Amino acid sequence: MTAGILPKDEGVASGGGGTTSLRIAVLDRDSGFIQVLGKRMDRLGWEHRVLASPVPTDAIASMRLSALVVDLAVLGPPAWEWLERLCGALPELGIVVCTGPSTVAQRVRGLRLGADDWITKPCHPEEVIARVQGLVRRRRRRATARTESKPVSAGEVEIRSDRFQAFVSGRSLELTRREFELIELLASGEGRVLEREEIYSRLWGYAMVRGDRSVDVFVRKLRQKLEKASPEWRYIHTHFGIGYRFAAELENGSTPELPAQLVPSDLGDGDVRNQGELDGAQQEYELSATGA
Repeated sequence: MTAGILPKDEGVASGGGGTTSLRIAVLDRDSGFIQVLGKRMDRLGWEHRVLASPVPTDAIASMRLSALVVDLAVLGPPAWEWLERLCGALPELGIVVCTGPSTVAQRVRGLRLGADDWITKPCHPEEVIARVQGLVRRRRRRATARTESKPVSAGEVEIRSDRFQAFVSGRSLELTRREFELIELLASGEGRVLEREEIYSRLWGYAMVRGDRSVDVFVRKLRQKLEKASPEWRYIHTHFGIGYRFAAELENGSTPELPAQLVPSDLGDGDVRNQGELDGAQQEYELSATGA
């Protein structure tokens, strides 16, 4: 059902300094949580509806939502497939997973598939409201920047922010929404090293928790896809203890200079023949460190 619209309390700030009403769908069966959250959204003047069961992607598209709040437990075993299909078909839709206790692996999987945020129940509805407001603000800023951006080319890769797509030699590179946002962000650095904390805050919108390896997981997946599609080039370069740099360099090209402390001590100058070998060693180090 769709709730009525009441006078606005506070929405999401618009470019003109006012507030903008949002359209939210909540896929959940927790009646108490839905009731409290619904009252808060009424006060904000948000349109909202409750979905008691999964609906097809085209039906969600027709709702023209600002964001979807979903409890994956409602979907059962098909939850991951449904989430991946939804995120792939509607990359501009903000998705907040609000579900019961979960493992780190489950949360990482959900974020990797394209969810913008993950909240663990029990939680306060006010936190859900704040997370939704935050992701909508971030998406609006990115949408404005994308409409004004020009294609970015590096090696065999072309990044089209206006189309939310990346191409390798003219062929579309199959990326999740989060992976595209990551390559878009790294490429915008124009060759400078982006720290892990900066990457996390700009993609997720809040500070990275100490020990969180989400950035490393997403970089590893993106790097694998790029190397498979464009094997003669290296695009993402690791700087140990700092972050990542995006630059197109041929596999057999010269090795860029790195501070001595960033080069593993057991690799002498004669052993590191090119950037590909160095990145390979770095990637193995990351995988062993994360247990991936």
